[in-house]
Amino acid sequence: MRSTDTLHRHATKRRWPLAVTLAAWPLALLTLSSAYAQMPQDRAASHPHLEAHQQHLGGAPAGRASSEQVGAGTLMNPLISVIFDGVYANEFSGHIDDPGGFEMGHDHGDNGHDHGFEDGFQLRETEFAFEATVDPYFDAFAMLVIEGTDTIDLEEAYFTTRALPWGLQIKGGRFLSNIGYINPFHPHDWDFVDRPLVSEHLFGDHGLQDTGIQVNWLAPTLTYLKFGVEALQGDDDGMLTKYGHSAGPNLMTAFAKWGPDLGFDHAAQLGLSAGYGTIWEDEERHSTDMELWEDGHSWFAGLDAVYKYTPPRSYQGAGQLTLQGEWFYREISADYIVYSHTERDDGSWRFGEGRGDPDNINSAVTWQQDGMYLQAVYGIAPRWRAGLRAEALGLLKNQSHNHRTAGPNCYDEFDTSYRYSAVVTHYPSEFSFVRGQLSYSDFAADEPGGPREDAWQFLVQYNLSLGVHGAHTF
Repeated sequence: MRSTDTLHRHATKRRWPLAVTLAAWPLALLTLSSAYAQMPQDRAASHPHLEAHQQHLGGAPAGRASSEQVGAGTLMNPLISVIFDGVYANEFSGHIDDPGGFEMGHDHGDNGHDHGFEDGFQLRETEFAFEATVDPYFDAFAMLVIEGTDTIDLEEAYFTTRALPWGLQIKGGRFLSNIGYINPFHPHDWDFVDRPLVSEHLFGDHGLQDTGIQVNWLAPTLTYLKFGVEALQGDDDGMLTKYGHSAGPNLMTAFAKWGPDLGFDHAAQLGLSAGYGTIWEDEERHSTDMELWEDGHSWFAGLDAVYKYTPPRSYQGAGQLTLQGEWFYREISADYIVYSHTERDDGSWRFGEGRGDPDNINSAVTWQQDGMYLQAVYGIAPRWRAGLRAEALGLLKNQSHNHRTAGPNCYDEFDTSYRYSAVVTHYPSEFSFVRGQLSYSDFAADEPGGPREDAWQFLVQYNLSLGVHGAHTF
Protein backbone atom coordinates (compact mmCIF):
# COMPACT_ATOMS: atom_id res chain seq x y z
CA MET A 1 0.00 0.00 0.00
CA ARG A 2 1.45 3.32 -1.10
CA SER A 3 1.63 6.15 1.37
CA THR A 4 -0.57 9.22 1.04
CA ASP A 5 2.37 11.40 -0.05
CA THR A 6 3.21 8.92 -2.79
CA LEU A 7 -0.35 9.03 -4.04
CA HIS A 8 -0.25 12.84 -4.02
CA ARG A 9 2.97 12.89 -6.04
CA HIS A 10 1.62 10.35 -8.46
CA ALA A 11 -1.61 12.32 -8.99
CA THR A 12 0.26 15.58 -9.49
CA LYS A 13 2.59 14.05 -12.04
CA ARG A 14 -0.28 12.49 -13.91
CA ARG A 15 -2.07 15.84 -14.35
CA TRP A 16 1.02 17.82 -15.35
CA PRO A 17 0.48 17.66 -19.15
CA LEU A 18 -3.11 18.87 -18.72
CA ALA A 19 -2.01 21.84 -16.63
CA VAL A 20 0.59 22.85 -19.24
CA THR A 21 -1.96 22.57 -22.04
CA LEU A 22 -4.56 24.65 -20.23
CA ALA A 23 -2.01 27.37 -19.51
CA ALA A 24 -0.66 27.44 -23.08
CA TRP A 25 -3.73 28.13 -25.16
CA PRO A 26 -4.87 31.26 -23.24
CA LEU A 27 -1.35 32.68 -23.71
CA ALA A 28 -1.64 32.06 -27.44
CA LEU A 29 -4.97 33.90 -27.53
CA LEU A 30 -3.51 36.82 -25.58
CA THR A 31 -0.74 37.13 -28.15
CA LEU A 32 -3.37 37.11 -30.87
CA SER A 33 -5.27 39.83 -29.00
CA SER A 34 -2.29 42.18 -29.13
CA ALA A 35 -1.87 41.71 -32.87
CA TYR A 36 -5.57 41.92 -33.63
CA ALA A 37 -6.06 45.16 -31.68
CA GLN A 38 -3.56 46.91 -33.93
CA MET A 39 -5.37 45.95 -37.13
CA PRO A 40 -7.19 48.97 -38.70
CA GLN A 41 -10.70 47.52 -39.02
CA ASP A 42 -14.22 48.29 -37.85
CA ARG A 43 -15.23 45.31 -35.75
CA ALA A 44 -18.53 46.95 -34.87
CA ALA A 45 -19.73 46.45 -38.41
CA SER A 46 -19.02 42.73 -38.31
CA HIS A 47 -21.91 41.95 -35.93
CA PRO A 48 -24.35 44.90 -36.14
CA HIS A 49 -27.32 42.72 -35.16
CA LEU A 50 -25.82 42.06 -31.70
CA GLU A 51 -25.51 45.65 -30.51
CA ALA A 52 -29.13 46.27 -29.60
CA HIS A 53 -29.49 42.87 -27.95
CA GLN A 54 -26.26 43.23 -25.98
CA GLN A 55 -27.41 46.58 -24.63
CA HIS A 56 -30.79 45.06 -23.75
CA LEU A 57 -29.03 42.35 -21.75
CA GLY A 58 -26.79 44.86 -20.00
CA GLY A 59 -23.58 43.86 -21.78
CA ALA A 60 -21.16 45.78 -23.98
CA PRO A 61 -22.03 46.84 -27.50
CA ALA A 62 -21.11 44.40 -30.20
CA GLY A 63 -18.54 46.82 -31.51
CA ARG A 64 -16.30 45.47 -28.78
CA ALA A 65 -14.87 42.04 -29.25
CA SER A 66 -15.54 40.92 -25.69
CA SER A 67 -18.87 40.52 -23.95
CA GLU A 68 -17.94 41.56 -20.39
CA GLN A 69 -16.12 44.85 -20.78
CA VAL A 70 -15.46 47.02 -17.76
CA GLY A 71 -17.34 50.25 -18.38
CA ALA A 72 -14.70 52.23 -16.54
CA GLY A 73 -12.18 55.02 -16.73
CA THR A 74 -8.54 54.95 -17.75
CA LEU A 75 -5.29 53.80 -16.23
CA MET A 76 -4.69 57.25 -14.73
CA ASN A 77 -8.30 57.68 -13.57
CA PRO A 78 -9.84 54.38 -12.44
CA LEU A 79 -13.39 54.26 -11.15
CA ILE A 80 -13.51 53.72 -7.39
CA SER A 81 -16.56 52.81 -5.36
CA VAL A 82 -17.30 51.91 -1.74
CA ILE A 83 -20.40 49.91 -0.82
CA PHE A 84 -21.67 49.55 2.74
CA ASP A 85 -23.83 46.54 3.56
CA GLY A 86 -25.30 46.26 7.05
CA VAL A 87 -27.81 43.77 8.50
CA TYR A 88 -29.94 43.50 11.61
CA ALA A 89 -31.06 39.93 12.39
CA ASN A 90 -33.53 38.50 14.87
CA GLU A 91 -34.27 34.77 15.09
CA PHE A 92 -37.40 35.31 17.14
CA SER A 93 -38.85 31.78 17.16
CA GLY A 94 -37.06 28.42 17.21
CA HIS A 95 -33.45 27.84 16.23
CA ILE A 96 -31.58 26.24 13.32
CA ASP A 97 -28.00 25.28 12.58
CA ASP A 98 -26.73 24.04 9.23
CA PRO A 99 -29.23 21.87 7.32
CA GLY A 100 -28.67 18.12 7.75
CA GLY A 101 -26.03 16.76 5.37
CA PHE A 102 -24.58 20.21 4.65
CA GLU A 103 -22.55 20.96 7.76
CA MET A 104 -19.69 22.20 5.56
CA GLY A 105 -21.81 25.00 4.10
CA HIS A 106 -20.41 27.76 6.34
CA ASP A 107 -16.80 26.67 6.10
CA HIS A 108 -14.83 28.45 3.40
CA GLY A 109 -11.43 26.86 3.27
CA ASP A 110 -8.98 27.68 6.03
CA ASN A 111 -10.40 31.16 6.59
CA GLY A 112 -13.08 29.79 8.86
CA HIS A 113 -15.38 32.79 8.67
CA ASP A 114 -19.11 32.32 8.93
CA HIS A 115 -21.70 34.10 6.80
CA GLY A 116 -24.64 33.14 9.03
CA PHE A 117 -26.36 36.04 10.78
CA GLU A 118 -26.14 36.41 14.54
CA ASP A 119 -28.93 38.20 16.36
CA GLY A 120 -28.39 41.94 16.50
CA PHE A 121 -26.70 44.58 14.37
CA GLN A 122 -23.78 43.64 12.17
CA LEU A 123 -21.78 45.21 9.37
CA ARG A 124 -21.82 42.29 6.94
CA GLU A 125 -19.26 43.69 4.54
CA THR A 126 -17.77 46.85 3.08
CA GLU A 127 -16.69 46.58 -0.55
CA PHE A 128 -13.93 48.64 -2.17
CA ALA A 129 -14.06 48.28 -5.96
CA PHE A 130 -11.53 49.55 -8.51
CA GLU A 131 -12.01 49.25 -12.28
CA ALA A 132 -10.33 50.74 -15.32
CA THR A 133 -9.37 50.28 -18.92
CA VAL A 134 -5.65 49.58 -18.76
CA ASP A 135 -4.80 49.92 -22.46
CA PRO A 136 -6.31 48.88 -25.82
CA TYR A 137 -5.84 45.24 -24.86
CA PHE A 138 -7.02 44.85 -21.23
CA ASP A 139 -9.58 45.97 -18.68
CA ALA A 140 -8.95 45.34 -14.97
CA PHE A 141 -11.16 44.99 -11.92
CA ALA A 142 -10.39 44.48 -8.23
CA MET A 143 -12.60 44.27 -5.16
CA LEU A 144 -11.45 44.20 -1.56
CA VAL A 145 -14.03 43.26 1.05
CA ILE A 146 -13.89 43.94 4.79
CA GLU A 147 -16.13 41.33 6.39
CA GLY A 148 -17.44 42.66 9.66
CA THR A 149 -14.75 44.95 11.04
CA ASP A 150 -11.61 42.81 11.09
CA THR A 151 -11.44 40.36 8.15
CA ILE A 152 -10.08 41.53 4.79
CA ASP A 153 -10.76 39.31 1.78
CA LEU A 154 -9.69 39.75 -1.83
CA GLU A 155 -13.07 39.05 -3.39
CA GLU A 156 -11.97 39.51 -7.01
CA ALA A 157 -8.91 40.71 -8.91
CA TYR A 158 -8.91 39.95 -12.62
CA PHE A 159 -8.23 41.22 -16.12
CA THR A 160 -10.40 40.85 -19.20
CA THR A 161 -9.22 41.17 -22.78
CA ARG A 162 -10.65 43.87 -25.05
CA ALA A 163 -9.43 42.98 -28.51
CA LEU A 164 -9.72 39.27 -29.23
CA PRO A 165 -11.35 38.48 -32.58
CA TRP A 166 -14.35 36.23 -33.34
CA GLY A 167 -16.26 37.12 -30.17
CA LEU A 168 -13.65 35.60 -27.85
CA GLN A 169 -12.67 36.96 -24.47
CA ILE A 170 -10.25 35.83 -21.74
CA LYS A 171 -10.61 36.60 -18.05
CA GLY A 172 -7.74 35.76 -15.72
CA GLY A 173 -7.09 36.12 -11.99
CA ARG A 174 -9.39 35.60 -9.02
CA PHE A 175 -13.05 35.88 -9.89
CA LEU A 176 -16.56 34.60 -9.27
CA SER A 177 -17.34 31.81 -11.71
CA ASN A 178 -19.99 32.33 -14.38
CA ILE A 179 -21.78 29.08 -13.58
CA GLY A 180 -25.49 29.45 -12.94
CA TYR A 181 -27.10 32.85 -12.64
CA ILE A 182 -26.56 34.35 -9.19
CA ASN A 183 -22.97 33.13 -8.68
CA PRO A 184 -21.21 36.10 -10.40
CA PHE A 185 -23.23 38.69 -8.45
CA HIS A 186 -22.13 40.39 -5.24
CA PRO A 187 -24.50 40.76 -2.24
CA HIS A 188 -25.54 44.30 -3.17
CA ASP A 189 -27.01 42.93 -6.42
CA TRP A 190 -29.22 40.28 -4.81
CA ASP A 191 -32.99 40.62 -4.49
CA PHE A 192 -32.94 39.02 -1.02
CA VAL A 193 -30.74 39.61 2.03
CA ASP A 194 -29.04 36.20 1.93
CA ARG A 195 -27.57 33.92 -0.71
CA PRO A 196 -29.74 30.99 -1.85
CA LEU A 197 -29.06 27.82 0.15
CA VAL A 198 -28.08 25.77 -2.90
CA SER A 199 -25.39 28.28 -3.87
CA GLU A 200 -23.98 28.53 -0.34
CA HIS A 201 -24.02 24.86 0.61
CA LEU A 202 -22.98 23.29 -2.69
CA PHE A 203 -20.29 25.82 -3.62
CA GLY A 204 -19.36 27.86 -0.52
CA ASP A 205 -20.08 31.09 1.34
CA HIS A 206 -19.03 33.15 -1.69
CA GLY A 207 -20.45 30.75 -4.23
CA LEU A 208 -17.85 29.33 -6.61
CA GLN A 209 -14.97 31.80 -6.25
CA ASP A 210 -11.51 30.75 -7.41
CA THR A 211 -8.29 31.66 -9.19
CA GLY A 212 -7.74 30.65 -12.79
CA ILE A 213 -8.60 31.40 -16.41
CA GLN A 214 -11.94 31.83 -18.15
CA VAL A 215 -12.47 31.82 -21.92
CA ASN A 216 -15.87 32.73 -23.33
CA TRP A 217 -17.24 33.03 -26.85
CA LEU A 218 -20.10 35.28 -27.91
CA ALA A 219 -21.65 33.58 -30.93
CA PRO A 220 -22.49 35.74 -33.99
CA THR A 221 -26.20 34.89 -33.84
CA LEU A 222 -29.38 36.97 -33.99
CA THR A 223 -30.08 36.16 -30.34
CA TYR A 224 -27.70 36.29 -27.38
CA LEU A 225 -25.72 33.03 -27.21
CA LYS A 226 -22.59 32.65 -25.12
CA PHE A 227 -20.37 29.70 -24.23
CA GLY A 228 -17.55 29.59 -21.70
CA VAL A 229 -15.02 27.31 -20.02
CA GLU A 230 -12.96 27.86 -16.88
CA ALA A 231 -9.76 26.23 -15.61
CA LEU A 232 -9.58 26.89 -11.85
CA GLN A 233 -7.05 26.03 -9.17
CA GLY A 234 -9.68 24.51 -6.89
CA ASP A 235 -9.95 25.11 -3.14
CA ASP A 236 -7.76 22.77 -1.09
CA ASP A 237 -10.62 22.42 1.41
CA GLY A 238 -13.65 23.30 -0.63
CA MET A 239 -16.96 21.87 -1.69
CA LEU A 240 -15.76 20.41 -4.98
CA THR A 241 -12.04 19.80 -4.36
CA LYS A 242 -10.03 18.70 -1.34
CA TYR A 243 -6.34 17.94 -1.39
CA GLY A 244 -3.04 18.26 0.36
CA HIS A 245 -0.69 18.78 -2.58
CA SER A 246 -1.69 19.39 -6.19
CA ALA A 247 -0.28 21.62 -8.91
CA GLY A 248 -3.66 22.30 -10.53
CA PRO A 249 -5.79 23.23 -12.28
CA ASN A 250 -8.04 20.98 -10.21
CA LEU A 251 -11.47 22.23 -11.24
CA MET A 252 -12.88 22.62 -14.75
CA THR A 253 -16.23 24.27 -15.48
CA ALA A 254 -18.32 25.01 -18.57
CA PHE A 255 -21.42 27.10 -19.11
CA ALA A 256 -23.80 28.21 -21.84
CA LYS A 257 -26.26 31.11 -21.77
CA TRP A 258 -28.99 31.87 -24.31
CA GLY A 259 -31.24 34.92 -24.46
CA PRO A 260 -34.23 34.40 -26.78
CA ASP A 261 -35.85 37.35 -28.53
CA LEU A 262 -39.17 37.91 -26.71
CA GLY A 263 -39.90 41.41 -27.91
CA PHE A 264 -39.37 44.86 -26.48
CA ASP A 265 -41.05 44.44 -23.07
CA HIS A 266 -39.86 40.93 -22.27
CA ALA A 267 -36.41 39.42 -21.76
CA ALA A 268 -35.15 36.02 -20.64
CA GLN A 269 -31.97 34.05 -20.23
CA LEU A 270 -31.59 30.27 -19.97
CA GLY A 271 -28.37 28.64 -18.77
CA LEU A 272 -26.60 25.31 -18.45
CA SER A 273 -23.57 24.74 -16.21
CA ALA A 274 -21.30 21.81 -15.39
CA GLY A 275 -17.99 21.19 -13.66
CA TYR A 276 -15.48 18.47 -12.82
CA GLY A 277 -13.12 18.41 -9.83
CA THR A 278 -10.08 16.25 -10.51
CA ILE A 279 -9.09 15.62 -6.90
CA TRP A 280 -11.06 15.03 -3.69
CA GLU A 281 -9.29 13.66 -0.63
CA ASP A 282 -10.15 13.67 3.04
CA GLU A 283 -8.71 12.26 6.25
CA GLU A 284 -10.00 11.58 9.75
CA ARG A 285 -7.75 10.40 12.58
CA HIS A 286 -9.13 8.52 15.57
CA SER A 287 -7.58 6.96 18.64
CA THR A 288 -7.99 3.48 17.16
CA ASP A 289 -7.55 3.99 13.43
CA MET A 290 -7.19 6.46 10.57
CA GLU A 291 -9.65 6.78 7.69
CA LEU A 292 -8.78 8.08 4.24
CA TRP A 293 -10.84 9.03 1.21
CA GLU A 294 -8.38 8.97 -1.71
CA ASP A 295 -8.25 9.20 -5.52
CA GLY A 296 -11.59 11.00 -5.44
CA HIS A 297 -13.25 13.35 -7.85
CA SER A 298 -16.44 15.40 -8.07
CA TRP A 299 -18.76 16.72 -10.72
CA PHE A 300 -21.82 18.96 -10.82
CA ALA A 301 -24.46 20.06 -13.31
CA GLY A 302 -27.06 22.78 -13.14
CA LEU A 303 -29.90 24.63 -14.87
CA ASP A 304 -30.82 28.30 -14.43
CA ALA A 305 -33.44 30.60 -15.88
CA VAL A 306 -34.49 34.22 -15.45
CA TYR A 307 -37.36 36.14 -17.02
CA LYS A 308 -37.92 39.91 -16.82
CA TYR A 309 -40.94 41.96 -17.83
CA THR A 310 -41.01 45.75 -18.01
CA PRO A 311 -44.45 47.17 -18.88
CA PRO A 312 -44.75 50.15 -21.19
CA ARG A 313 -44.33 53.51 -19.43
CA SER A 314 -43.11 51.82 -16.26
CA TYR A 315 -42.06 54.52 -13.77
CA GLN A 316 -39.12 53.80 -11.44
CA GLY A 317 -39.66 50.03 -11.49
CA ALA A 318 -43.41 49.95 -10.90
CA GLY A 319 -44.99 46.92 -12.56
CA GLN A 320 -41.68 45.22 -13.36
CA LEU A 321 -41.60 41.47 -12.80
CA THR A 322 -38.58 39.16 -12.43
CA LEU A 323 -38.84 35.37 -12.19
CA GLN A 324 -35.66 33.47 -11.36
CA GLY A 325 -34.66 29.91 -10.50
CA GLU A 326 -31.71 27.51 -10.34
CA TRP A 327 -31.17 23.81 -9.70
CA PHE A 328 -27.81 22.08 -9.10
CA TYR A 329 -26.77 18.47 -8.59
CA ARG A 330 -23.41 17.41 -7.13
CA GLU A 331 -21.73 13.99 -6.91
CA ILE A 332 -18.49 13.04 -5.15
CA SER A 333 -16.70 9.68 -5.46
CA ALA A 334 -13.63 8.45 -3.59
CA ASP A 335 -11.83 5.29 -2.45
CA TYR A 336 -12.40 4.61 1.23
CA ILE A 337 -9.50 3.08 3.15
CA VAL A 338 -9.09 2.28 6.85
CA TYR A 339 -5.69 1.96 8.50
CA SER A 340 -5.34 0.23 11.85
CA HIS A 341 -4.13 2.07 14.94
CA THR A 342 -0.69 0.44 14.69
CA GLU A 343 1.77 3.06 13.50
CA ARG A 344 5.20 2.14 12.16
CA ASP A 345 8.41 3.94 13.16
CA ASP A 346 8.44 5.83 9.85
CA GLY A 347 4.99 7.33 10.53
CA SER A 348 3.04 5.14 8.10
CA TRP A 349 0.06 3.07 9.19
CA ARG A 350 -0.33 -0.69 8.92
CA PHE A 351 -3.33 -1.58 6.77
CA GLY A 352 -6.01 -3.54 8.62
CA GLU A 353 -9.68 -3.79 9.44
CA GLY A 354 -9.60 -1.29 12.28
CA ARG A 355 -13.12 -0.92 13.68
CA GLY A 356 -14.93 -0.35 10.38
CA ASP A 357 -17.34 -2.64 8.63
CA PRO A 358 -15.33 -5.21 6.61
CA ASP A 359 -17.15 -4.06 3.45
CA ASN A 360 -15.83 -0.54 4.00
CA ILE A 361 -12.18 -1.31 4.25
CA ASN A 362 -11.10 -0.67 0.66
CA SER A 363 -14.04 0.24 -1.54
CA ALA A 364 -15.19 2.98 -3.90
CA VAL A 365 -18.00 5.10 -2.46
CA THR A 366 -20.21 7.76 -4.05
CA TRP A 367 -22.64 10.27 -2.54
CA GLN A 368 -24.93 12.85 -4.14
CA GLN A 369 -26.68 16.07 -3.14
CA ASP A 370 -28.84 18.61 -4.94
CA GLY A 371 -30.73 21.83 -4.30
CA MET A 372 -32.88 24.49 -5.94
CA TYR A 373 -34.67 27.78 -5.47
CA LEU A 374 -37.46 29.70 -7.20
CA GLN A 375 -38.19 33.39 -6.63
CA ALA A 376 -40.42 36.15 -7.96
CA VAL A 377 -39.91 39.90 -7.45
CA TYR A 378 -42.49 42.53 -8.47
CA GLY A 379 -42.45 46.32 -8.54
CA ILE A 380 -45.44 47.14 -6.33
CA ALA A 381 -44.93 50.93 -6.62
CA PRO A 382 -42.29 53.36 -7.87
CA ARG A 383 -39.04 52.50 -6.07
CA TRP A 384 -40.70 49.67 -4.13
CA ARG A 385 -40.30 45.94 -4.83
CA ALA A 386 -41.69 42.85 -3.08
CA GLY A 387 -40.67 39.24 -3.57
CA LEU A 388 -41.16 35.61 -2.54
CA ARG A 389 -38.60 32.80 -2.58
CA ALA A 390 -38.88 29.04 -1.97
CA GLU A 391 -35.79 26.83 -1.51
CA ALA A 392 -34.99 23.16 -1.00
CA LEU A 393 -31.76 21.28 -0.23
CA GLY A 394 -31.56 17.54 -0.78
CA LEU A 395 -34.71 17.51 -2.89
CA LEU A 396 -33.72 14.40 -4.89
CA LYS A 397 -30.58 13.28 -3.03
CA ASN A 398 -29.05 14.27 0.29
CA GLN A 399 -26.13 11.99 1.11
CA SER A 400 -23.05 13.04 3.07
CA HIS A 401 -19.87 11.04 3.62
CA ASN A 402 -19.27 9.83 7.15
CA HIS A 403 -16.82 7.66 9.07
CA ARG A 404 -17.12 4.28 10.77
CA THR A 405 -20.70 4.64 11.92
CA ALA A 406 -22.04 5.15 8.40
CA GLY A 407 -22.46 1.47 7.52
CA PRO A 408 -21.49 -0.32 4.32
CA ASN A 409 -22.16 2.68 2.05
CA CYS A 410 -19.84 5.02 3.96
CA TYR A 411 -22.39 7.84 3.84
CA ASP A 412 -25.48 9.01 5.73
CA GLU A 413 -28.91 9.68 4.22
CA PHE A 414 -30.59 12.94 5.27
CA ASP A 415 -34.04 14.43 4.76
CA THR A 416 -34.86 17.47 2.64
CA SER A 417 -34.42 20.96 4.12
CA TYR A 418 -36.66 23.89 3.16
CA ARG A 419 -36.65 27.67 3.52
CA TYR A 420 -39.33 30.23 2.54
CA SER A 421 -38.74 34.00 2.42
CA ALA A 422 -40.74 37.17 1.79
CA VAL A 423 -38.99 40.48 1.13
CA VAL A 424 -39.86 44.16 0.63
CA THR A 425 -37.24 46.63 -0.67
CA HIS A 426 -37.35 50.41 -0.98
CA TYR A 427 -34.90 52.28 -3.24
CA PRO A 428 -34.67 55.97 -2.25
CA SER A 429 -32.26 56.36 -5.19
CA GLU A 430 -30.12 54.26 -7.51
CA PHE A 431 -27.35 54.35 -4.90
CA SER A 432 -29.18 53.08 -1.81
CA PHE A 433 -31.84 50.68 -0.63
CA VAL A 434 -33.42 49.47 2.61
CA ARG A 435 -34.82 45.92 2.79
CA GLY A 436 -36.90 43.88 5.20
CA GLN A 437 -37.10 40.09 4.96
CA LEU A 438 -39.03 37.41 6.86
CA SER A 439 -37.85 33.80 6.55
CA TYR A 440 -39.11 30.46 7.83
CA SER A 441 -36.63 27.56 7.80
CA ASP A 442 -37.52 23.88 8.19
CA PHE A 443 -34.21 21.99 8.23
CA ALA A 444 -33.39 18.30 8.38
CA ALA A 445 -31.64 17.14 11.55
CA ASP A 446 -27.84 17.02 11.58
CA GLU A 447 -28.09 13.33 12.52
CA PRO A 448 -30.02 10.86 10.32
CA GLY A 449 -33.44 10.21 11.78
CA GLY A 450 -33.10 12.99 14.36
CA PRO A 451 -35.69 15.69 15.08
CA ARG A 452 -36.05 18.45 12.49
CA GLU A 453 -35.20 22.06 13.33
CA ASP A 454 -37.28 25.09 12.39
CA ALA A 455 -37.07 28.82 13.02
CA TRP A 456 -38.52 32.20 12.06
CA GLN A 457 -36.07 35.00 11.33
CA PHE A 458 -36.53 38.70 10.59
CA LEU A 459 -33.80 40.60 8.72
CA VAL A 460 -33.29 44.28 7.93
CA GLN A 461 -30.62 45.31 5.43
CA TYR A 462 -29.29 48.68 4.35
CA ASN A 463 -26.97 49.19 1.38
CA LEU A 464 -25.26 52.43 0.33
CA SER A 465 -23.03 52.95 -2.70
CA LEU A 466 -20.42 55.72 -2.84
CA GLY A 467 -18.68 56.60 -6.08
CA VAL A 468 -19.16 55.24 -9.57
CA HIS A 469 -19.95 51.55 -9.95
CA GLY A 470 -19.96 49.85 -13.37
CA ALA A 471 -23.18 48.54 -14.89
CA HIS A 472 -24.10 44.91 -14.28
CA THR A 473 -25.04 42.23 -16.75
CA PHE A 474 -28.59 40.96 -17.29
